[in-house]
Amino acid sequence: MEPSLLIAEDDAPLRDVLVRSLRAEGFAARAVGSGRELLNQALSTPPAAFVIDIGLPDSDGRDVCQALRAHGIGAPVLFLTARDALTDRLSGFTVGGDDYVTKPFDIEEVVARLQALLRRADQARHAAGAAIGDGVVLDPAELTVSVGGHTQPLTPTEFRLLAALAARPAKAIARAELVAIAWPHGAIVQENTLDVYVARIRRKLRTFPNAPAIRTIHGVGYRLQ
Repeated sequence: MEPSLLIAEDDAPLRDVLVRSLRAEGFAARAVGSGRELLNQALSTPPAAFVIDIGLPDSDGRDVCQALRAHGIGAPVLFLTARDALTDRLSGFTVGGDDYVTKPFDIEEVVARLQALLRRADQARHAAGAAIGDGVVLDPAELTVSVGGHTQPLTPTEFRLLAALAARPAKAIARAELVAIAWPHGAIVQENTLDVYVARIRRKLRTFPNAPAIRTIHGVGYRLQ
């Protein structure tokens, strides 16, 4: 059976090349041009793997990846990026990405990396489609959190923190890991800065009925439950 791929790439010619080439290599590839389209399709029919351009027109591909993880979609993510800086690569891994290729690239490298990711995913695949809470939806394009038709805006940092917590519900995440996910590599983050951002997210979640709460795990970090 052909492994299914969902590609998000806003450059139409490159998108068409990726779909044709990956289909020729034995993948059931389909593609969209925005982060919102990818998230909608992924929630409806999760693929075996994703190929996501970081520079999407409506959102950062890394935020899209976090939204996927927050919704319990653990399929491997291969990032496409025109940036080869160390900080860009590290930030892709900290938000739940599995690998990356830098543009321009050879399709043979994309195929080899996808095959390696799928082999590893077969050994330890996350269950797809797990709920964050009672109808909680994270939108990486609008940077919002919604419950039951009610919506609250999030800053990019708030979005990344909430998505990281939602990706592992009921599990404590260390403060250092949350800082690494939400702030650029090498950023100087004061001790209480994380607490301030978590407090902001808590206030927004409290406006929703039946929404999950962020608990403080003393000596460790935070947990969403």
